[in-house]
Amino acid sequence: MLKGSKALMMLALVMVLILSACSGTKDTPAAADKPGETKAEPPKDEPVTLRVFSTFGGTDAGRAAFQKVLDHFTAKHPNVTIDNDVMSANDNGFRTKVNTDMNSGNEPDLLFYFVGADAEGFVKAGKVIPMNELLDADADWKNGFKPDALKLVQQKDGNIYAIPLTGFYEGLFVNKAIFEKHKLELPTDWAKLKTAVKTLASKGITPISAPFDQSHYLIENCILSAAGPDGHHKGLLSGIDPNWGKGLAGLKELYDLGAFPKDAATIDLNMAMNYYSEGLSAMIIEGSWAINSMSEQVRNTTTVLPFPAITGGVGSGKDIIGGFSTGFYMAKKTYEDTKKKDAAVALLKHLTSPESIKIIAESNGGTPAANVEVTGLPQVALDGFKMAADAPTINAPIDTQVSQETFTTIRENIQPVLKGTKTPEQALEEAKKVEENNKK
Repeated sequence: MLKGSKALMMLALVMVLILSACSGTKDTPAAADKPGETKAEPPKDEPVTLRVFSTFGGTDAGRAAFQKVLDHFTAKHPNVTIDNDVMSANDNGFRTKVNTDMNSGNEPDLLFYFVGADAEGFVKAGKVIPMNELLDADADWKNGFKPDALKLVQQKDGNIYAIPLTGFYEGLFVNKAIFEKHKLELPTDWAKLKTAVKTLASKGITPISAPFDQSHYLIENCILSAAGPDGHHKGLLSGIDPNWGKGLAGLKELYDLGAFPKDAATIDLNMAMNYYSEGLSAMIIEGSWAINSMSEQVRNTTTVLPFPAITGGVGSGKDIIGGFSTGFYMAKKTYEDTKKKDAAVALLKHLTSPESIKIIAESNGGTPAANVEVTGLPQVALDGFKMAADAPTINAPIDTQVSQETFTTIRENIQPVLKGTKTPEQALEEAKKVEENNKK
């Protein structure tokens, strides 16, 4: 009896141990790590907020498309909240805000901004990361870009800090209907442009819609058309190329012929585009992004041409301003933040994927940085692509080659030059001094 009781007790103990072991296999996390067993579901991604600061604001043609691209990302990554912080690139306060944020430790996680001289300060300060290793580590992502697009966003040190979306071109947009109505030839050379300006002004039509304050496109196109690519790229530190003066003198010649709006001293780029879009002016010097800002009626009668060579200069009248001059930067502190890094890298790759680039390019008419086919564009956009393809050279804007203070000095002197209170040479000499002081 005693022997039988011990046997029963031992059997009961064995059963308890077996049941306990089974219970431990189910409830103990370590058991799921045993070879051959199914691992437990990983924890859901933690919530993260990323601030993206860009120029897709105001009346930018790509604003809605950019928001669409962001929405695509958050739909796939519901744990990520995106603070879409935008301003218009035409707003002079845009650069000020970027510089203030970068200098005060308030860097956005991703920044869509200009390359070249604009970025030198925060690049040298180590505020953003070079993208070379990220690109090299993801061949599919890197190979999706046109090689020229990545080359053109390199900084002077040879590194890529900004990943491009779309490129651009600038040119002289012309309302063909107005020219045909007044029996004018398209302004393919300086003489034809002056004839058109004189004729249109005499009939009460504004020839060229442009502001004097935000005169970026006037300045760089006139200097390129007078100085040619080599002179255009000289900058000011090595001396003032006399053809820069001829470019500004060409602007004064047009002003004296009545080329610009009577309120050019007070309007901005948006108002200048409104004049053109409403058919109140015959021409405007703008970038490819402006196409979608035109009314459909005007857009359908518009073509785009290189700004003609100014008589007495060395330009060909075929070279254009353009290229890839903007892209997405990533803040170094974001990359080093373990809670943000993966989400930020994923968002960067999404924003610069071929699919996203195609969406943006079809909205703003820009040259895609990826190898994608852009469809549904109006004829003027196709004219622009052909103009760029035929151009002997495509040149970065002057304001990416000199400091912003220097370019602002030139811009602020446009009105005095046009009104004759300063000579082009005096205006450029002032700018040269600013550039020299800036480089000390």
